Amino acid sequence: MENPRNLPNSVGFCLLPSELIHRILLNLAIPEILFIKSLNKSFSDLISDQIFVRYYNLRSRSTTWLFVFKKRWHRDSVLHGFSDQSDRWFKLQIANLLKPLISPGESIYFLAASGDVFLFSFNSRKEVIAVNLSAKTVKKIPPSPLGPRGTSSWRRSGMKLVSGSNSFRFLFAELVENRPVLFLYSSETDKWLSIEARENIERLPRGFQREGNYIFLNVVNGPYESVIMIAGLETFDAPIVVRPRFEGGREDGQQLTVGFSWGNVIDRLHVYGDGHMLIIKSNGVGDASTGARMLNDIELWGLVTSGGQWERDSKVPSKIIEEIKKPYRVIMGCLERREEIIRAVLLSNYEGLWDIIWLSYDIGRGYWNWIPVPNCNMKGLNMAGIAFSSGLSL
Repeated sequence: MENPRNLPNSVGFCLLPSELIHRILLNLAIPEILFIKSLNKSFSDLISDQIFVRYYNLRSRSTTWLFVFKKRWHRDSVLHGFSDQSDRWFKLQIANLLKPLISPGESIYFLAASGDVFLFSFNSRKEVIAVNLSAKTVKKIPPSPLGPRGTSSWRRSGMKLVSGSNSFRFLFAELVENRPVLFLYSSETDKWLSIEARENIERLPRGFQREGNYIFLNVVNGPYESVIMIAGLETFDAPIVVRPRFEGGREDGQQLTVGFSWGNVIDRLHVYGDGHMLIIKSNGVGDASTGARMLNDIELWGLVTSGGQWERDSKVPSKIIEEIKKPYRVIMGCLERREEIIRAVLLSNYEGLWDIIWLSYDIGRGYWNWIPVPNCNMKGLNMAGIAFSSGLSL
């Protein structure tokens, strides 16, 4: 890890009681702790204490991280992380783990993250690589039953990475001969399992909204109807397919796009994730040649109990909109739900400068929050993936 900040004299710090040192360390982010651990053996022994490690990892589960993968030159891509309990970006030393696998001209895309596991897609080789940041290991995932896939074949809302203590599962959904199919990879068996989904004929399964019981994978994201697969994580029963209709409507002449928006003519952007939909509305600014737009409204939609329709749950308060709105030419988004909190990130570009907006919505309290994100020195760089995660461990 890079030097996170100016630290006190290491000798004097070591003279403090171990209980006090552990209390101080509990307030630091993992990249900072790993840097301190590398300073000398005394620090390493303190941080390696198993009681401290267990307690820190338990607390770490509640910390949400936003990861951004930046492409500069071949063999020089960088993964940055920012947590909701920190005030700065951290550079994660992942390049050396990927370097032996990167051939000249290779294009890498960051797919997903969960705990200590990060997934990357190699475009030329059409491979998916899993990197365990804590164990410092790299694992090649065998091709799925659909065969090798390039970076453009993956849809963020249609895949999910679920990590455990010593293993992980990677799931994605696709239409195969017009039939929704779930593909599940387990690192324990190093094999894929494919399961054809069944249509939902009654109501959604009881407790489908409880965290950890089910995951939602978008198979089709259409302007008026979606195809969403609901799969149980604790059972191998056939996943259920729902087809929620969207009746939010658009005024005549409005243009809509899904997941990614470019140019001056797109009025609405839909971002999907975990059974929810974010609608970003905007207005054109300046003349048509500038291709710039400005945010003017953001709505959050969810599934009704039957799963047959989208319904509006909330909208971002105008006070927050005034704080976050900036002109953009390109915008993309990422959306996730964990427990009772929905998190969304919007990544936009204007005149070569990237801007990141992080929003969260507390379902129980009906409360929106804007998490200011510091500058990440991204001007002129290519973004190659963005994702939320939690549970980084020592």
